[in-house]
Amino acid sequence: MSSAGANSASSAGAAPGGASNSSAGSTNDPASAGASGSASSGVRRIFYLDVSGNVRAFDEDKPTPRTLVSSAGQGPDGIAVDVAGGHLFWTTMGVPADNDGSLRRSELDGSKVTSIVPTGGSYTPKQLKLDLVGKQLYWSDREGMRIQRAAMDGSALETLVTVATGDAARKDAANWCVGLALDLVHGFIYWTQKGPDDGMIGSIRRAHLQMPDGETDSTRTDVEVLIDGLPEPVDLDLDVSAGYMYWSDRGDDTINRAAIEIPSGKTAATRADRQILVQGVREAIGVTLDLERGHVYYTSGASGRVGRANLDGSGARDLVTGSGALTGIAVVQPNP
Repeated sequence: MSSAGANSASSAGAAPGGASNSSAGSTNDPASAGASGSASSGVRRIFYLDVSGNVRAFDEDKPTPRTLVSSAGQGPDGIAVDVAGGHLFWTTMGVPADNDGSLRRSELDGSKVTSIVPTGGSYTPKQLKLDLVGKQLYWSDREGMRIQRAAMDGSALETLVTVATGDAARKDAANWCVGLALDLVHGFIYWTQKGPDDGMIGSIRRAHLQMPDGETDSTRTDVEVLIDGLPEPVDLDLDVSAGYMYWSDRGDDTINRAAIEIPSGKTAATRADRQILVQGVREAIGVTLDLERGHVYYTSGASGRVGRANLDGSGARDLVTGSGALTGIAVVQPNP
């Protein structure tokens, strides 16, 4: 399989927040996937989700959270922001046993909440990314064991990758797709398969956005495992220009990075270049990058914590602490 292109000048994964998402504060390169709007060094606005059903936000210089949506649906998990278009997008996991996941949208202030992918359109949708140029939403579907996308209005729903099918396979968490990131420049989609709690069989994988000729979402042969044997990887983001993938790991409560490409002489299972950047993030879930300012943001699924560190893990600090089980996060520069 061809390289993911570590020399790209554009971020991969950019929908800020859940920003899987790709880089928050990403450049204005039209190939960048993520939030729209200017990429200056100004104050960032952080949007994040509480699994109990809230969409929250705060400005980085005034970290007092406010609730934008108090009835965001059952189990909101992944969030993406279109600043110029004036919309928030998020996934709702629903009740996993009921196959009732959905995608929703609101104005930036949380008003006018509407469902764009109806209940049951996705099994348990997780991390969400936004391609503003292609006007498409991408997300991972955990119990659905697949990667999906749709137009920004929820139409044209399709499945890009199916890992497994059936109730027996669904019981195996090694098949669960959770995190998601995009490299639109080189045409790749990346995702995590988390495995059981701290099971040491989690992996990060990629495939082409373009379906190979004559293949389907369940038969495609271009899926590549990049790193294997992880405790329990959850959300994902990419710095394509520097050649790194970043992820949260719920198994050992960490924020991590490793090279996108497998080091010479190693395999996905034997590579040893994983770097633990931040420790003690209880049930780490959300992760997103602000490449312009050199920051990684993250959430705790157990302690109500929103944190930030430099891309090398230095300077880690809490921006918000409190209660709640936090999931997806998106970071953008708000319009003036």
